[in-house]
Amino acid sequence: MLDHDAVLEAVSPKLAIERVEDGLLRFHRGEWVMPPKVYLDSPPYGDFRAMPARGAGLAVLKWVTSFPGNPARGLPTVTGLICLSDAGTGQPLMLLDARSVTALRTGAVAAAASRALARASARSIGVVGCGLHGAWTARCLIAAALGPGVCHDVDPRSAARLADELGPGWRAGELADALRCDIVCCVTPGTSAVVDVGELRPGLHLNMLGADGPGKAETTVEAVAACELFCDEWEQASHGGEVTGAVRAGLVTRAQVTELGAVLADEASGRTGPDAVTLFDSTGLAIQDLAVSAAALEAWRAGKVEAQTVRL
Repeated sequence: MLDHDAVLEAVSPKLAIERVEDGLLRFHRGEWVMPPKVYLDSPPYGDFRAMPARGAGLAVLKWVTSFPGNPARGLPTVTGLICLSDAGTGQPLMLLDARSVTALRTGAVAAAASRALARASARSIGVVGCGLHGAWTARCLIAAALGPGVCHDVDPRSAARLADELGPGWRAGELADALRCDIVCCVTPGTSAVVDVGELRPGLHLNMLGADGPGKAETTVEAVAACELFCDEWEQASHGGEVTGAVRAGLVTRAQVTELGAVLADEASGRTGPDAVTLFDSTGLAIQDLAVSAAALEAWRAGKVEAQTVRL
């Protein structure tokens, strides 16, 4: 078993980015498979999610939660575990803390999307939402040689803490300050829009990371429709992602949304020009969890990290 700290010791942000990019490519090529994510509501508290995937001789099942009221109880919003198994024998190999894996792959896919979709000269980063996933998004973007930038949160203390941690050039600021950056990463609960058409500027790239389930959105449907659109996986994005509202309103069709894996495979183009406004809709894929979990397993097998052992 790898707990939270062991996972982060085993997999660096740079390695997470490399593995998540590779996983997206393998999924695009059909080498990795991923059934749809299953939601189990637990009203009025939150929901459970079951996320399976298979690839590289491994199978993974992620059992993860989103309970927005937990911080008021002194508990994290996201908790859960990942079971990694041998795809040839079915034998369980490792249990991993889901919270750390989720944070790593969320940041890693934002970095991968930024490298593929932002304009070549883009450097400054706006982080909107400075909780766990916002922090790891910023750390992964720094690992991708992007930044510095502006941290914004409804709790100014959270923004200030993160900016202080990230180092020289980073500062806490208002929402408008963050939205003026070259690359804007929204990592909020997705209960209300933070980006409207008026905030869109030529050359902007948006990573929308908070709308990871039905009914969530961080952008108005009009703003979504005004962007060049990309996603991690169409089926998830169209039913529980940032583009869902625009799809249901008839403003966006399948033909207008490109999966990031196709761009990484050079089978589709990224932004059409330096003045385009690009939006990447990240819903969170089990193949990304598989990519990070496989890297953690390799690190343990190589003796780079210690694990707890449980006999069932």
